[in-house]
Amino acid sequence: MEKAAAPGTAVSHDIVELPLLRATPETLSGYGRLVDDGAGTDIEIVTWPAPGWRPVDPGTGNEGGVAEGVFEFWWSGEMLYGRNRAVDDSYLLGWSQPPERASESAPRPERGRLLIWHANYHPDGGQLFFPREPAPFIAPLALPGDDVKPADFVAFYCDGTQGLYIHPGVWHEAVVPLAEQASFGDKQGKVHARISVNFMEEFGALLSVPLRRPQEAPA
Repeated sequence: MEKAAAPGTAVSHDIVELPLLRATPETLSGYGRLVDDGAGTDIEIVTWPAPGWRPVDPGTGNEGGVAEGVFEFWWSGEMLYGRNRAVDDSYLLGWSQPPERASESAPRPERGRLLIWHANYHPDGGQLFFPREPAPFIAPLALPGDDVKPADFVAFYCDGTQGLYIHPGVWHEAVVPLAEQASFGDKQGKVHARISVNFMEEFGALLSVPLRRPQEAPA
């Protein structure tokens, strides 16, 4: 599925502002972790669940392996696109203006936020985003659970000197670079099961991801 064709552009929607935190080992607890070595980072693979009372045989149900490739991002006016070559998929990630007003040909687009309409999680494995060139990026994440709501999401600011590893089951959209375009090394489970939430359809809302550094607390 190409998500680029999926979102509607209904005019009636709420905007949910996400809190912005600096990504640290403490703030990322439960969501994932920062990593220094993309090539040396192992991806968690989840054993396929048993459909009945008989257990999955040891050493089976987790042999799909890991997919690796480049995840590319680029702005076109007020619209952010992505292409994940690890799983051969492409996406419209969101807009810097409400979608009914957003334009790919805006001459001087304002990019203080990204309005996202979708998030997903992977029940089969974790996912690693590692910047190919050091540059800041934002990751909107929510803890596992299918009853997720817009208010459950938090935006994490990463300074780009490290990669971000996301645990299986953690809700996420692709990371959001602060640059005009960026590319990341991507590693994830090859099965690539994806469970999604469409914020516009389910909640009549868009999530607003701030595209800035977090404000530092006064000393």
